[in-house]
Amino acid sequence: MLTRRELLATTVVAGAVQGLGLSFAQAQTLDMLKMFVPAAPGGGWDQTARSLEAALRATKAVNGVQITNVPGAGGAVGMPQFLNQWKGQGNALMVAGMVMVGALIANKSPFSLTQVTPIARLTGEFLALCVPAGSAFKSAKDFADALKADPTKVPVAGGSAGGSDHILLGMIAKAVGAQPAKVSYVAFSGGGPATAALLGSQVAAGISGYGEFGEQIKAGKLRVLAISADKRVDGIDAPTLKEQGIDVELFNWRGVFAPPGVNDAQRTAMIAVIEKLAASKEWAETCKRQDWTQITLTGADYGKFITEETARIGGILKELGLA
Repeated sequence: MLTRRELLATTVVAGAVQGLGLSFAQAQTLDMLKMFVPAAPGGGWDQTARSLEAALRATKAVNGVQITNVPGAGGAVGMPQFLNQWKGQGNALMVAGMVMVGALIANKSPFSLTQVTPIARLTGEFLALCVPAGSAFKSAKDFADALKADPTKVPVAGGSAGGSDHILLGMIAKAVGAQPAKVSYVAFSGGGPATAALLGSQVAAGISGYGEFGEQIKAGKLRVLAISADKRVDGIDAPTLKEQGIDVELFNWRGVFAPPGVNDAQRTAMIAVIEKLAASKEWAETCKRQDWTQITLTGADYGKFITEETARIGGILKELGLA
């Protein structure tokens, strides 16, 4: 016979599973997961969503995945839709990260990530400062010197205004003595368009996650001047900004959120699905292939992180004149 404690534990798990629309026997498999990506296809959030889909299918955690892309303003366009139209859906997740925190602030949105349900922080990624292969900039110092001389004449492509790419450019400008508010930042809604502008030499440089530039770097079409890590990263042939006398480092992160209005049972069940994924060899292989660092943080700890990160990024944007 079950003890009272065992009976209560079984009841909680069963309730969580029911909240996701599963039978108890199917507790390890979600029939359909809906993923909301508030960005265009091809960018970092979209890559994360599609990598999650592949790994979840491989581990048989889901039977099907439906991905919806709603691009614009670093997530500021999609956020209201996720908050209102997806409210209470226990089988739905939004992929977002540091970029959205900054973009919502920079766009003076009335919304923030503190309004959705934190499930898990998944990956972290240092950013790469890249130039076309034929660029006259041979080092980050060359780039910094030009930026200091006249920041308006060094157009840099990146993600949406107020995102991690924009923040890094502002931090570099400040570190080398240029005025952050005067940098020429060209914002794009996804990594694909930003890379295209860089390849077409429409801009002097580009900033994004290394994974988004990876294929073009390997093909010899782009060069990495520096990465925003605190130390060199295995497998990436590039120095850090700090090595080149620019005292800046920045860490981008991505994670998943459930809509507002989900109950505790649904939240618990979704966290369990993601924790199982994060511990799988399939996800480890995915992160290695994409040059992502696993920094899993779930539940209440993730919620605390989101609150602190929102305050931190708001301060950075205000200091750099971006908010």
